[in-house]
Amino acid sequence: MRQAPDALMLFAAGLGTRMGALSASRPKPLVEVAGRPLLDHALMQADAAGIGRIVINLHYLPEQIRAHLADRSDLLFSDETETVLETGGGLKNALPVLGPGPVFTLNTDAVWTGANPLGELRAAWDPASMDALLLLVPKDSAIGHVGAGDFDLSRHGRLTRGRAFVYTGAQILNPAGLAAIEETAFSLNVLWDRMLAEGRLFGIVHQGHWCDVGRPESIALAETLIREGGNV
Repeated sequence: MRQAPDALMLFAAGLGTRMGALSASRPKPLVEVAGRPLLDHALMQADAAGIGRIVINLHYLPEQIRAHLADRSDLLFSDETETVLETGGGLKNALPVLGPGPVFTLNTDAVWTGANPLGELRAAWDPASMDALLLLVPKDSAIGHVGAGDFDLSRHGRLTRGRAFVYTGAQILNPAGLAAIEETAFSLNVLWDRMLAEGRLFGIVHQGHWCDVGRPESIALAETLIREGGNV
């Protein structure tokens, strides 16, 4: 079983309803920011981190994503075309493709500057004490994010539910606990809450900037971040 993760789940199956007309005829991961689809921004982070196995889940307009990635024979897909499985159900469905052991997961609706998010997680991962390690940004620094924060962070890195930090969509997670969840479609919050109760949910703060590109108005914010940050 892997202890140092070398497999990544890219979440690309969402309907993208918050994008409005921009996702009416294309999946949100193909919405462009600075001339490049969001999915490509995520893949740049994965490639730079040297991830050995990359799995992308598909639901909405999956043929467009497959066509866009036709020249990437190294990528694998997890089919969710019949039903939306949410993040937890989607990850559970993809486990046969991802293989055993801890995995990275990364949302495809963000852009980053600064340190490679997957590299940061890899460097801090401690499977002896952690079942999941989430990458966070302070609520006041969460560009494009709408709503409250997600977690508070102790000085030892252990998480509790709170408002000070926002989850960026990047993590390392031990998926073993998914087997005990009977539902087919469910959020990863279900698994996180079990880890919280056992004191095994941890977080670190991203050394750089992050923009949540979940809404049309966030595209301009993300493009400004890229111009000024220069590392995405």
